[in-house]
Parts: sequence; C-alpha cells; structure tokens
Amino acid sequence: MMSSILQWKASILIGFAMAMLALEFFFPAVRPLVAAKLATASEKLLRAGKNVALLLINAGLSPLLVIPLSAFAQTWAPHWRPEWAAGLVIDLLLLDFWIYWWHRSNHALPFLWRFHEVHHLDEFLDVTSAVRFHFGEVILSALVRAAVIFALGIPLTSVVVFETLVLMAAMFHHSNVKLPPVLERALSFVIVTPSLHWVHHHAIRRDTDSNYSSILSVWDRLFKSRSATIRSPEMTIGVESQSDEGLLGLIIRPFRRITF
Repeated sequence: MMSSILQWKASILIGFAMAMLALEFFFPAVRPLVAAKLATASEKLLRAGKNVALLLINAGLSPLLVIPLSAFAQTWAPHWRPEWAAGLVIDLLLLDFWIYWWHRSNHALPFLWRFHEVHHLDEFLDVTSAVRFHFGEVILSALVRAAVIFALGIPLTSVVVFETLVLMAAMFHHSNVKLPPVLERALSFVIVTPSLHWVHHHAIRRDTDSNYSSILSVWDRLFKSRSATIRSPEMTIGVESQSDEGLLGLIIRPFRRITF
C-alpha cells in the first residue's frame, strides 16, 4: 500500500516539475542574465546541475533514513488523539504549522543556519532551487519531524500527502514564472507565491529572515514575520555578503569554520 502511495507521489512530483519548467521557459518573470554569474548557457547548466546533484544525494537518503524514521515514529506513537482531531485536513494544518516554525528556527539558530544557508546561497531562483538542500538539513529535519509525528500521532499517509504538497508548493514559489498580478495577489492571501518567497531569498538579511511560510501564507501574517518589501526584477538573490560555491564547497561548508 505504502509503496504504491510513494510511486504516485514520485509521478505527481515529476509531472508537476516538468510543467513548472515549461512555464518558466515560456513565461519567465526574470531573465537569468539579471544574475551576473549566469551570463552563459554553460553557467546556467552548471548551476542547475549543482542543485540537481544535491537533490540526488537527498533522494538517496529518503529510503535509508527519512521514510524509516517517519514510519518508526508513526508505529510507536501513542493513540491519544480524539476522533474529532483526526483527519487529513487537520494533519496537513499541523504539519504546515510545524514546518513554518522549523523553517524559522533554521534562520534563528546559528547551528541550523549553517546547513540551511546552502539553500539560500543560490544566486538565482527557479524550480531547481526548491530541491537545493544540504543533506545535513534533511537529516535534522527528518529527526525533528519524527518527533512531531510521534507526539501528535500523525499517520504516515498524511505525512506522504503533506510531503507531496509541500514539494509542489516549493517548486511553485521558487519558480521563475510570471503570474498575472491580479492572480498573484489573490493567491498570496491563501498560499505562498513566487513574489512572496523571492523576497525571502533577497540578499538583505532583514528580508531573508521573513516570509517563512511553505504552503499557507497565513502563518507569516499571524506571527508577524511577513516582509513589506515588494519583489522587483533587479532584486539581488542570495546571502548578504556571501557568494555561492561549487558542489564540494557547499557540501563541506557547514562543517568548516567560517571567518568574516
């Protein structure tokens, strides 16, 4: 049963990624040439290849660690939740609430930021940015999420559905797709849109430390972490006073002492 669900998840995500890549090609919000280090086709391919390489590393971790941890937590979770508090919608809200605070913690705590910074060092945003994460962050996230699954008794099916939705949301709000302004404004009241999340990747720390929501945009309004900055095509993407690195540099970066 679970293997079938996971196969459906993979098919949905691959199909959605292909659709978003096509939309980026035909309706780009920002031309890659805006990013100084993406002036040639080879540089664009090198960047995308680096992001995909990080994805492949993390994809290998999923069956070895992420799924077993989640399954273990769900199997041994205490069955304390009343029936009225059980259900897919409530599970998704709880997990989206958790990932908001987990994301915010990755910015607030220096140890977690060391790993999460790898995601933010990307100097241009597109669909591949959604899967650019250091394996250390993936492992830490899996451990904390397992504790949440255990404490709240969340079924593994709900976790897989949430993973699918949050990855689709990430591909959407990292994408370089130009939406009609009226549509984007309407969507932003409910879900995280590219304009909202691109501000989160602005290479100004006060904006980087804002707009933490992943699926529902309400959390930033509720907890007063929404930035007032408006996205512009000239917005510099990345980490303030830092530069992106090659694949090996990104892998070892959280483990070496950085001097300023």
